[in-house]
Amino acid sequence: MDYPNNFIKSVLFEFNRYKSMGDGTFLQLNDEDIHWKLNEGDNSIALIVKHMSGNMLSRWTNFLTEDGEKPWRNREDEFTNPYKTKIEMLAGWEEGWQCLFKALNSVTSDNFDTTIKIRNESHTIAEAVHRQLAHYSSHIGQIVLLGKMIKAEDWTSLSIPKGYSKDFNKNMFNK
Repeated sequence: MDYPNNFIKSVLFEFNRYKSMGDGTFLQLNDEDIHWKLNEGDNSIALIVKHMSGNMLSRWTNFLTEDGEKPWRNREDEFTNPYKTKIEMLAGWEEGWQCLFKALNSVTSDNFDTTIKIRNESHTIAEAVHRQLAHYSSHIGQIVLLGKMIKAEDWTSLSIPKGYSKDFNKNMFNK
């Protein structure tokens, strides 16, 4: 068994699954929607994406050779001055994801034992990847929930709609 390649294949699948949930949410939103907040102190979708993109660019740029917290990153700025438009937000979203996918695709059996640093803390590749997978999935959950709140009855489910579990399972088991 080729653990490093199987691991990377598995996490690429999961990262793609979470990215598609964000993509599915963004398809349902407009420029005004991405700035909606329940309360003044909350983060809008535009701010969450700005934070995620900043984190991705910092963590995944030179993933195997540099600390994941880059000197050029300004985390505090990620929570101010949100993207102005959906187009701008989607460009940041895609830039972050492409950086992540490029880094993960550079991991091989030959470099899988590389020690990764994040804020000067040592991680195995598996630990660093799981840390980021958990971080991004939590934010994508926030994005989806905000999207659902914004769209209300106009929301199109990204998973099995309520009341359709039995039909879905029947379909899956009949394959």
